[in-house]
Amino acid sequence: MKLSRMFLVGFDGCTVKQGHWLRKALETSPPAGVILFDKNIDGTEQNFSSPEQLKELTAELADVAAESLLIAVDQEGGRVCRLKEQAGFLRTKTAAELGRQSPEKATLPAAEAMAAELAEYGINLNLAPVADLNLNPDNPIIARYERSFGFDPDAVAAHCQAVIQGHHKYGVACCLKHFPGHGSASGDSHLGFVDISNDWKEKELEPYRIMIGQSRINRIDAVMTAHVVHYGLDPSGLPATLSPVMINTLLRNDLEFDGVIITDDLQMQAIASRYGYREAVRRAVLAGADLLIVGNNLERNPDALEQGVRAVQDLLDQGRISEERVRASLRRVELLLHF
Repeated sequence: MKLSRMFLVGFDGCTVKQGHWLRKALETSPPAGVILFDKNIDGTEQNFSSPEQLKELTAELADVAAESLLIAVDQEGGRVCRLKEQAGFLRTKTAAELGRQSPEKATLPAAEAMAAELAEYGINLNLAPVADLNLNPDNPIIARYERSFGFDPDAVAAHCQAVIQGHHKYGVACCLKHFPGHGSASGDSHLGFVDISNDWKEKELEPYRIMIGQSRINRIDAVMTAHVVHYGLDPSGLPATLSPVMINTLLRNDLEFDGVIITDDLQMQAIASRYGYREAVRRAVLAGADLLIVGNNLERNPDALEQGVRAVQDLLDQGRISEERVRASLRRVELLLHF
């Protein structure tokens, strides 16, 4: 089994010349994909700083890879985007700005313009749209950056549907996030443990329920889990990303989602500070995740892909997970790669 295909990895550099760890991996045992960043956390350049450079990089990645490759970015629009206006890319609007307008007249054309640009530069997976409800005006990671389309589940679902429709027109896949809902939270899981038990509302599931129910009309490619804890939903206290109750029971069985389940970055402090990387990989896979993000932006680990593969292989060798369960994830990822 090609266990490397369960990973979406970030890397340093604007090229993958001979000697780069990612080039070797792409040639021999490629991940499912890569995630690109324009900037590091400290503001320095990570992968690209201009349209020309981005196009050269994505062409190189696709050429080097022995198999088809997801090339992903977080291009939500507004304050959360990797292709920035000041670097020569199109101006984008925040979800909050679009959410005050019509999904058909505002969000759909905005999504089409965004997706056309992503496709032009070789990107085929956008880790968007955000399906979180804007329930906490003091939320430091959703409300603060205007990442939510609003507080009404039906309206949020309609705007998310428009985003997906616009992207699919240009052959770009999408990923709903952050399941089971990050909009009511008072903390930021990039920085540490976030408990939503007392803040979370049942209606935060509604955008997912609506869109999954309509997926025959407008396919839901993937859903991203949040690193949030809810003791009412899962008394074990595991973050959703590592929780079999959240992923397998709630999302896969109860909501009947049959697409790819993607983890948020396993290097975020809500996970990294409590579990360590290899244990986080094992727990995420056991919980039911199909595709694991290792951004290599919050920290550097050029061995992350190899270590992650070994962690999954350990589960198989120890009989803690079945081959069929892993093959099911690989099949879903393969469908995403060729959607």
